[in-house]
Amino acid sequence: MLELIKAGGWVMLPILLLAVLAMAIILERFWSLRRKEVLPPGLGEEVREWARSHQLDPKHIEVLRRNSPLGELLAAALDMRYRPREMIKERVEDVGRHVVHEMERFMNTLGTIASVSPLIGLLGTVFGMIQMFMGILSAGVGDANKLAGGIGQALVSTAAGLCVAIPSVMFYRYFRGRIAEYVVDMEKQAMGLMDAIDEGVIPNAKPAPRGKRGEA
Repeated sequence: MLELIKAGGWVMLPILLLAVLAMAIILERFWSLRRKEVLPPGLGEEVREWARSHQLDPKHIEVLRRNSPLGELLAAALDMRYRPREMIKERVEDVGRHVVHEMERFMNTLGTIASVSPLIGLLGTVFGMIQMFMGILSAGVGDANKLAGGIGQALVSTAAGLCVAIPSVMFYRYFRGRIAEYVVDMEKQAMGLMDAIDEGVIPNAKPAPRGKRGEA
């Protein structure tokens, strides 16, 4: 393995660094995007039970907000529970954009690695071919070692770039699909909570203040 790395030339260093970075991102995203961390089982129904038992005090809502991305979305809806449905929906959408942005953390970096790695490998191929032709100019076509060195650098660097790019693309697509699935599920939970607000499970209007005596 070390011989192959040496044969690939200096471009192997950035390719190896990108490989380590891609692996770190993939492991971190697998850990952060676990379903039970993003969509805790039964959380939506639990929040509706809170509403039915009138436990929607600020302390409960703050605990919910810190619970998970889904909890943050539901807490945003509860913060606006005394407002019209359209205002609740707008607030949920605003918070949802921030939640999705957080779930997509490092995804652009992973996509960039998938795009750049084969280009760096191609750059190594170009330098390998240049080295080969320079060897031909200096020693002629009879020196097989110089020719093999340039061809070897070209092939190894290209293969290394592809070995980093292919899994990076696969996991990039996989995580994007998982995030899209989570977004749909969170939308369903938020819609269920807003329906509960509309149906009166959660009071949707603050008590009107009493007027002073003598006022109409």
